[in-house]
Amino acid sequence: REAEAFKEQGNAYYAKKDYNEAYNYYTKAIDTCPNNASYYGNRAATLMMLGRFREALEDAQQSVRLDDSFVRGHLREGKCHLSLGNAMAASRCFQRVLELDHKNAQAQQELKNATTVLEYEKIAEVDFEKRDFRKVVFCMDRALEFAPACHRFKILKAECLALLGRYPEAQSVASDILRMDSTNADALYVRGLCLYYEDCIEKAVQFFVQALRMAPDHEKACLACRNAKALKAKKEDGNKAFKKGNYKLAYELYTEALGIDPNNIKTNAKLYCNRGTVNSKLRKLEEAIDDCTNAVKLDDTYIKAYLRRAQCYMDTEQYEDAVRDYEKVYQTEKTKEHKQLLKNAQVELKKSKRKDYYKILGVDKNASEDEIKKAYRKRALMHHPDRHSGASAEVQKEEEKKFKEVGEAFTILSDPKKKARYDSGQDLEEDGLNMGDFDANNIFKAFFGGPGGFSFEASGPGNFFFQFG
Repeated sequence: REAEAFKEQGNAYYAKKDYNEAYNYYTKAIDTCPNNASYYGNRAATLMMLGRFREALEDAQQSVRLDDSFVRGHLREGKCHLSLGNAMAASRCFQRVLELDHKNAQAQQELKNATTVLEYEKIAEVDFEKRDFRKVVFCMDRALEFAPACHRFKILKAECLALLGRYPEAQSVASDILRMDSTNADALYVRGLCLYYEDCIEKAVQFFVQALRMAPDHEKACLACRNAKALKAKKEDGNKAFKKGNYKLAYELYTEALGIDPNNIKTNAKLYCNRGTVNSKLRKLEEAIDDCTNAVKLDDTYIKAYLRRAQCYMDTEQYEDAVRDYEKVYQTEKTKEHKQLLKNAQVELKKSKRKDYYKILGVDKNASEDEIKKAYRKRALMHHPDRHSGASAEVQKEEEKKFKEVGEAFTILSDPKKKARYDSGQDLEEDGLNMGDFDANNIFKAFFGGPGGFSFEASGPGNFFFQFG
């Protein structure tokens, strides 16, 4: 009678959803009469409401040990197994209920739920092998609707979230498990994996070591720990070689580091950028551009890689590409420095679309006044129309065009003010200089001087000399 009174009080608190008090009174009932199956069954139901499924499972199992015909006991045991992710054991419990009561609608539904969970498990296993991590996350989300207390499903979901680069979500799932079980090796491994993929390699190693302390045979933690240590060592060795100016060795070390783990996107992005920097030092600019491109493919927020590639584009006179990269950088980080870099690239792009007077004269951008004059003398004589009077009409037209361009180039580069405006990328026509209106012959005459006319005369096959009149 005393035990029944405790049970009735427990039922009253359960009805009021005061599950802690209900648990206390059911416990008193069990202590008073430890061989009553219904008391264990009621406490199991209370523990399930409190989310304490492992303890609930023990009570449910004890209830059916005391009374194998206790339908509610089998149902609750099955529900606990299913909530904890053991769908096979849950199926056996629900089948036992149907043996006792073949019309039990709850058992029929729960058996379908257990079958659904088993199907999602199988699909997830196949998709994980295929590295279709999004599909695995989907399957685990569906399975967790029926198995909300299954750490195994949560860990698999968290691992896939980490492999998808969704680190905050993965960290959150792993942290929730560790709050309940700080020794869970799988959760420790996932925490380490997130840090490892976020390029916090030293902290990641600490979590992998802790996971291996809890489970020495944890294969994934062992492999990840080994990769993390190797990656850290190679990267540091590459950095040391670079600082010492040993670029060839640095290149080799960064290349070796890139072969360690293709899944570590952030670290590999940095390694590609580092190797790109090495290539730029070795003046292998196209290779440097390729490395920086690989870096931003892996991490499209990596500003340093965009800056490095933009500089290489500038050095190889690919100004449109440089402008595009500097625009990306400035949109992300609006600093004065980035604004200036963008402006410089835009100026060079504008300049590149005009005639390159330095190339026309065949001189360097730092050529002196005398070098510019010498270059003009040489090119003007080379392309003067009189020299090609015996050539075809097509050749004459081309040489006349080149002669005019040489005159344009000399007009601009021999005038300090115009040269300065040209070098700064400003529009020369703003000065009222229309290059289409000037006469190249007048420039030629002014340069060479002479009292009368001038002509090119043959002095032998293919040879000419210039003669003033």
